[in-house]
Amino acid sequence: VFIVDEASMISDDKAFGENGLLQDLVEYVFEKGSNRLLLVGDMAQLPPVGQALSPSLNPDYMQHTLGCDVSQIELRQVMRQGQESGILLNATNLRNELVNKEPKPAFSTKLFKDIYRMTGERLEDGLRYAYNKYGTEDTVVICRSNKNANLYNQHIRTQIHFTESEIGVGDLIMIVKNNYFWLPKESGAGFLANGDFAEITKIISFEEMYGFRFATVRLKLVDFPEVQELDVKIMLDTLHSPSPALPPADNNKLYAEVLKDYEDLKTKKERSAALKNNPYLNALQVKFAYAITCHKAQGGQWKAVFVDHGYLKDEPVNDELVRWLYTAITRASEELFLVNFNPQFVAD
Repeated sequence: VFIVDEASMISDDKAFGENGLLQDLVEYVFEKGSNRLLLVGDMAQLPPVGQALSPSLNPDYMQHTLGCDVSQIELRQVMRQGQESGILLNATNLRNELVNKEPKPAFSTKLFKDIYRMTGERLEDGLRYAYNKYGTEDTVVICRSNKNANLYNQHIRTQIHFTESEIGVGDLIMIVKNNYFWLPKESGAGFLANGDFAEITKIISFEEMYGFRFATVRLKLVDFPEVQELDVKIMLDTLHSPSPALPPADNNKLYAEVLKDYEDLKTKKERSAALKNNPYLNALQVKFAYAITCHKAQGGQWKAVFVDHGYLKDEPVNDELVRWLYTAITRASEELFLVNFNPQFVAD
């Protein structure tokens, strides 16, 4: 039996695997006919990037497109929050809005002790409160764009953590692209995955190579405390980039520049082996993790979550925004803070 959690995030986009990640998964599992696949996910959450719905949670798609024999079960008891939780009530209300042609989110906050509205002016005090109560690793700001996340991260580092350097010891970072180079094969973590969190415990060196900037640092993996700290090379250019990771054009540029170092190697096999072991080409792509986008937060849980939906066009609310709000607020297990929320989204 193969169990896949957070299945709403699985894409059938052909960019992810030869036939799409979902089809590759199905074909792999059912190479042996007696195998079974259990897909666990929340249909109200955000679908994969660039898609309107989550194909893995769509029984018709799984049956008619991928040829699966499908059974569907819906779990109704929420375990993350208590039954008297304002987070739970508002999440349930958002789920219910998804069946309406014109959804109208309406948050209730006044009767609850776990959900609050706040202006941007109060955010700094709110974050200090959450950091003191829950710690940096259990507090997060969720935004709608990488640009806003970058602005939040810059403000939090300079105004709350009083950090002026580009990176420093104690910084919390997120890996934004899967990496199979730096972890030993016998490591319990397997590989450094897109979405994994780490803390910088030592700065070893800075350097510029191939037109990009790098730092060698020591990391503690937040999600795998049993894994020994490891020294890695990280790419500094992705820290403030408005894109989710290094853009393809820059990836190609780096690859071409590194390849020049191995032009003297006679065979393609030798060059391929050298590229595979080049630490610059395999540098970790990272961003600061005090504030992240909702897609990056998906699958995670924090005790304190600050949600900022950012600028909204003056147009009717659509399902995509409702799913975004639902996914964002359900990341919180203890306290939820609604930052600069549109008054039309507030019921009290």
